[in-house]
Amino acid sequence: MDTITLTIDGRQVRVAKGSTVLEAARVAGINIPTLCYHPELRPEGACRLCVVEIKGGKSLAAACVMPAANGMEVYTNTPFVREARRTALELMLANHPFECLTCERSGNCELQTLAHDLGVREVHYTGEKRSVPIDDSSPSLVRDPNKCILCGRCIRMCGEVQGVHALGYINRGWDTLVEPLFGQKLADVACVNCGQCSTVCPTGAITEKSYVDDVWEALGDPNKFVVVQTAPATRVSVGEALGMPPGAIVTGQMVAALRRLGFDKVFDTDFAADLTIMEEGHELLDRLKNGGALPLLTSCSPGWVKFCEHFYPDLLPNVSTCKSPQQMFGAVAKTYYADKIGVKPEDMYVVSIMPCTAKKYEAQRPEMTASGVADVDAVLTVRELARMFKEAGINFECLPEEDYDDPLGISTGAAVIFGASGGVMEAALRTVYEVVTGKTLDALDFKEVRGLTGIKEAEVDLAGTKVKIAVSNSLANARQILDKIRSGEAPWHFVEIMACPGGCIGGGGQPIPVDREKREARIKAIYDADKVMPIRKSHENPAVQTLYKEFLGEPLSHKSHELLHTHYTKRSAF
Repeated sequence: MDTITLTIDGRQVRVAKGSTVLEAARVAGINIPTLCYHPELRPEGACRLCVVEIKGGKSLAAACVMPAANGMEVYTNTPFVREARRTALELMLANHPFECLTCERSGNCELQTLAHDLGVREVHYTGEKRSVPIDDSSPSLVRDPNKCILCGRCIRMCGEVQGVHALGYINRGWDTLVEPLFGQKLADVACVNCGQCSTVCPTGAITEKSYVDDVWEALGDPNKFVVVQTAPATRVSVGEALGMPPGAIVTGQMVAALRRLGFDKVFDTDFAADLTIMEEGHELLDRLKNGGALPLLTSCSPGWVKFCEHFYPDLLPNVSTCKSPQQMFGAVAKTYYADKIGVKPEDMYVVSIMPCTAKKYEAQRPEMTASGVADVDAVLTVRELARMFKEAGINFECLPEEDYDDPLGISTGAAVIFGASGGVMEAALRTVYEVVTGKTLDALDFKEVRGLTGIKEAEVDLAGTKVKIAVSNSLANARQILDKIRSGEAPWHFVEIMACPGGCIGGGGQPIPVDREKREARIKAIYDADKVMPIRKSHENPAVQTLYKEFLGEPLSHKSHELLHTHYTKRSAF
């Protein structure tokens, strides 16, 4: 590998050719402040907080976009540099609402942290401040343009990583804003509600729409039977949101804490994930045997499903008709379980704890009403749940480990791995292989579909039938898959698509900030949790077996289609 040598603050640094000054400084252990820069996005050099002096240069240079050169001399801490950074930051603060005490990102705001680190205790610039209406039209996200610092991270995330392009700059100069196309409301454009914009926003300009108050109200209503379900990825991220290391497995403590919040029953979405595998696995087998649109595309990720509705409506027949595990759970809870305990569906309030902001949108889709009322009443992100625990004064780390309630709390390791990219595929293969061959798998781990690689491919032999599979995470990668399917080039029979980088462990409702290292820690924890589960295959879940015996009959039955399957809607791409 070609390298270059430069000097930063009097220290020689050797870095790979093509590195930026910012990257070189970090190799040297020198911290240069940034706001518009994000390690997973294209650098833009917009905020000017990373400026440095370069010997021989006519002006200060933005370190995030300045290429490092052999023999270059860089100075990161001169009086001129410090003053320039403070001035740039003060100008941002001069047009920023001073609402830190009530802002959702207080204590976890990069602008706030930089003001502290750079010693800004007074803003010397005064004048008119931006005053733009808040956009709360979306069921998933809230945009407050007044808190926007025009860093462009959300635009780049939405465009580069997700391939959606729902956000962009409009106007010029003082009137510049980050807005959806033509200044429309977020709910009126092709936003897929994935929330990845909120994970990279350095301030409180884009946040999830909170339903915490609705849940508190339901918990305080004596006429409501309030149950909660927790998604697979939450067990490895709730602890992180409360200050524990990334990837800390806190399943038992989370269950205990939810009981202390007042939920009548604490259940596991993993139960419904096992149910999803039974339905989706048999749907694949049915299409392979009897015909149907192939490849079959998974439907667990509501952000991905809405993406398909907007941009690839011609491929909707390929998408599995299965509801997501969240919605399957709600349907079963308000029919099968409600009948068992003698509670009317309208008197049961189902709360979901999800790593995903798109789940908020999904719960409000009009077709998600299997019992005549909404399958799921309220969806909270991991961040919202952490705030509820803090508000209730729950000392999370001191709680004893408790088990989920029966029967909708019984699950398998196959369901746990739904939280990571490739997990749905692996869980399906564990079941489909044994259903088709009648043989027990010697090794349950399909490592070919694991990891953070954007697109993964493999081939599985099902009793002589070669089944080709693919796994994709992030919607820009999904575009590559879908374009091949659309053109007839796709060799696959079964494809898993997750909207977010890394799958649900990198969801838009997970703790902020997130980076590759944290995603990897969460993924490792997911597979560690799978390994210690007493049952690791969905079709061996005894509660799911009982559900079919007592209520559904068999996978793909008329009853299961009524409750567990759905349809999709062609939407505009603009």
